[in-house]
Amino acid sequence: MICKVGIGYDVHQLVVGRKLYLGGVLIPHTHGLEGHSDADALIHAICDALLGAVGEVDIGHFFPNTDPRWKDVRSTVFLEEISKVIALRKGKIVNIDSTLIAEAPKIAPHIKEMKQQVANALNVRTEVVGIKATTNETMGFVGRREGIAAMAVASVYMPEDQEY
Repeated sequence: MICKVGIGYDVHQLVVGRKLYLGGVLIPHTHGLEGHSDADALIHAICDALLGAVGEVDIGHFFPNTDPRWKDVRSTVFLEEISKVIALRKGKIVNIDSTLIAEAPKIAPHIKEMKQQVANALNVRTEVVGIKATTNETMGFVGRREGIAAMAVASVYMPEDQEY
């Protein structure tokens, strides 16, 4: 087995009238993230990191925002599907580390539940999933509370004889 690594990044605009889902958790807030699915920026970044680790294209190719099947779908479904792709290739998720960047709401009270949601969707132990949060110190679009960003890295063991 060889260890493959991928990175992911996602950002969505905060808007009135949408629910805020982060890490598969509904978080009480005045705004939600704009997007075709539930716009869960954290899960989208994790999806891209996992897809990158197995040499695939990004989340938009698998779940295009032009496809009505994915309209308002919870992003945990995307993780479940990507987990199947990795399993079909005989891969094993080793580690996920991620960071949410948001001025508000406070993320720390929700991290334990987020880790559980991500781990459940991927069928891995919660210890495999790292989630951290920070602010942008009031700078840029995140600092102005116009959006939320997330980044992630994932490592996946893959068979050495696998074609990429």
